[in-house]
Amino acid sequence: MDFRSMIGLGIAGNFTGHLEQAKEASSFVNVKVEEHHAPKGLFPFYVPSKTDSFIEVYPLSSTEVSRPEEGGNLQIEPEVAIVCFIDYEDGRVVRITPIKFGAFNDCSIRKEGAKKISEKKNWGANSKGISEQLIDVDNFQEGGVMDFYRIACYLLRDGYLHAYGVDSAVRGYSYFYKKLLDWIVEKANTQEDGGPLESIQTLLKQSNYPKQAIISIGATLYTEFGEKAFLKANDELFVVVYHSEMYNLSKIENFIKIKEGN
Repeated sequence: MDFRSMIGLGIAGNFTGHLEQAKEASSFVNVKVEEHHAPKGLFPFYVPSKTDSFIEVYPLSSTEVSRPEEGGNLQIEPEVAIVCFIDYEDGRVVRITPIKFGAFNDCSIRKEGAKKISEKKNWGANSKGISEQLIDVDNFQEGGVMDFYRIACYLLRDGYLHAYGVDSAVRGYSYFYKKLLDWIVEKANTQEDGGPLESIQTLLKQSNYPKQAIISIGATLYTEFGEKAFLKANDELFVVVYHSEMYNLSKIENFIKIKEGN
């Protein structure tokens, strides 16, 4: 699947407690939300436009994460991403239709002084991780296939496999299914440029209204190890989205160990 013509968007604060663990909550103190557990906003990580901006650089890879030239602490953000069709009327988004989903690493720079979330999200090629294998969405609603999926995350360092993210149900997101899609449509049309957020409507227009989007729907919680462990050279990262009735963590950990020869 060719992602280069799609806009890449992420959702901040869609899993209770993640922003606090990532020391990012203070960036959103002035962002008003409809409910206390609502996501904080949409942010771009890739915009296929002609604005000569850093955000135009294609950041996705399924095999590696590159360090930013200016340095900085990098942290995995284990997520689910959905690939969607976007329908417009008179320049406004009217419908988001998910067609596939899969594992996503919304890898982020933890640095002070960034004015926009996007500044922490795209520092060039290989900034973001996405699965080579995406899963078809049957129905993006309760009772569909996504009810059965979970997200796990591991880091292999110096021969030791560490749980990096808390194993979590995909349906454990604060906003999911219809509520999530309605929220995305609203924010795509109404979110203003201010504080850490940007006008998504402006970015869509600059991109000539792309027909598809990759939307990472929020990072899960970290384990005690993951909360404190920034990435080092030679680390190997694993974000896994798995069917809970077919696999368990023991099987997944064994797959990783066999693959890596441990």
